[in-house]
Amino acid sequence: MKKLITTLTNIWKIDDLRTRILNTLLFLLIYRVGCHIVLPGVNPAALQHEAKEGLLGLLDMFAGGSFSRSAIFALGVMPYISASIVVQLLGIAVPYFQKLQKEGESGRKKMTQITRYLTLAITLVQSVAYVRTQIDGGAKMIADPMFTILSAFVLTAGTLFVMWLGEKITDKGIGNGISLIIMVGIIAQLPSGITAEWFSRMSTGGGGPIPLLLEFIALFFVVIFTILIVQGVRKIPVQYAKKIVGNKQYGGVRQYIPLKVNAAGVMPIIFAQAIMFVPMSLSQFFPDLQSSFLTSLSNYTSVAYNVTFAILIIAFTFFYTAIMVNPQQMSEDMKKNGGFIPGIKPGHATNHYIDSVISKITLPGAFFLAIVAIFPAIASLFGVNNQFAHFYGGTSLLILVGVVLDTLQQIESHLLMRHYDGLMKTGRIRGRAPVASGGPTQSVI
Repeated sequence: MKKLITTLTNIWKIDDLRTRILNTLLFLLIYRVGCHIVLPGVNPAALQHEAKEGLLGLLDMFAGGSFSRSAIFALGVMPYISASIVVQLLGIAVPYFQKLQKEGESGRKKMTQITRYLTLAITLVQSVAYVRTQIDGGAKMIADPMFTILSAFVLTAGTLFVMWLGEKITDKGIGNGISLIIMVGIIAQLPSGITAEWFSRMSTGGGGPIPLLLEFIALFFVVIFTILIVQGVRKIPVQYAKKIVGNKQYGGVRQYIPLKVNAAGVMPIIFAQAIMFVPMSLSQFFPDLQSSFLTSLSNYTSVAYNVTFAILIIAFTFFYTAIMVNPQQMSEDMKKNGGFIPGIKPGHATNHYIDSVISKITLPGAFFLAIVAIFPAIASLFGVNNQFAHFYGGTSLLILVGVVLDTLQQIESHLLMRHYDGLMKTGRIRGRAPVASGGPTQSVI
């Protein structure tokens, strides 16, 4: 306890760090207030506040509950994330975007501008779809098409404002602005989930406090398991050639390439959930196509759903890792800098070795990611309330763990720069640093 108080005191002593933390809290407070402001022309009393399932439930969690409230921030930062993913994939397949990636700061600014314009276009489309499908006709106090036009404009402005808040948190705050906004939205759903589980267990036939205590213990171990997956790395030693210039020696040191066990992050789960949403949509829009198998794929607690979901996650993990990590680029960068892996010839042999290591560590990483993704369904089968079961795994838990570790690493770096002790007595907190020299930076989303 004394160590914690000393660390908090040291954090408060650093003017720059204190200002950044206060700015972050202020921006997040503005975001949470906006999540409770209902769209103009909507009657809040007439809204159907029912729990969303599937992809809509994921969107509602990312938006901090504003999706189900029909708030001005209902779409949250999901359009921006979608645009970022599209631009990221274009950077792999389209020569023009590949050229921008190699132009340094100027290219990054152009890609950021393209991402913003694409976010605007995606938000306009999604806002119209949201107004048409998610707001009940009885809650509309303005006649169409004026209501649709007004709401689409407000939702688009709300998403762009949230995007601006995220950039300000990154610039003026503690960093990881978009990730922090998503994390706050997820945490905002935790009290209601715990409350629902509490009343469920304390009701007649609910089991009482003992099962509730066991659930929290299980959640604790699930979080530890998730941290192991997020932090797991395979270090490849790299030796750099020794150079002597005059009386000084350069190089000759050994460094490591940290290849992450889960280099793909949460993207495989997001892609897989998007595909698993298709059977639910087909059963809703085309009742004639309903069958027992299609119905089971629409139920996230069924065996068919979870087996299919796990297989998709494993496949997408390999696919996204192959896109994100480029062994050939890493091999070329090492060769240019005079580095080599001991016992491996530079060039093609190094490329083949790194690719082999990535394949070996991605397989267990993919299986572990699939297990984490289906934990909420397993928790539901043991009687855990659906609202609380979401925190036992999946995208929400991975984002929470990743963002918290990144934020702690940012704070620790400020402390160590000013010769204070870090947040831990031994070792240092490892965030999601770049996968390797010359490789892409791993993002939370």
